[in-house]
Amino acid sequence: MLYESFLLLGVLSVAFVVPHLLLGMARKAALPGPLLWLHVFIVLLAYFGWLWKRSGQTLAMQTWKIKLVSANGMPLTTRQIFLRFCLAWPSLLGCGIGILWALFDRDRQFLHDRLAGTRLIRL
Repeated sequence: MLYESFLLLGVLSVAFVVPHLLLGMARKAALPGPLLWLHVFIVLLAYFGWLWKRSGQTLAMQTWKIKLVSANGMPLTTRQIFLRFCLAWPSLLGCGIGILWALFDRDRQFLHDRLAGTRLIRL
């Protein structure tokens, strides 16, 4: 997750910070907070969704030889990708409870993976 966060800094710099800096310089204004968060949500959904749908792996996952698949081992559906992404937010932001869940899960799955019908596999 740490390596992924470094990569996301670059993604968010290009897809979030640059447009909003240009908007702020051109219009001398900033979007309201909820719209900024919505933009972050959409940028991250596009990043993760596209990579998970294409290969089941982000660059960080490729480095660590981890792949995201359906619970039955098949490629992910669009619904599973969206569900996993949305469930990961409270899983992480809720004091990491969804991550800690893996310590007690019989298959060592994160809570958001269990609920979305996905799992991480080692290659």
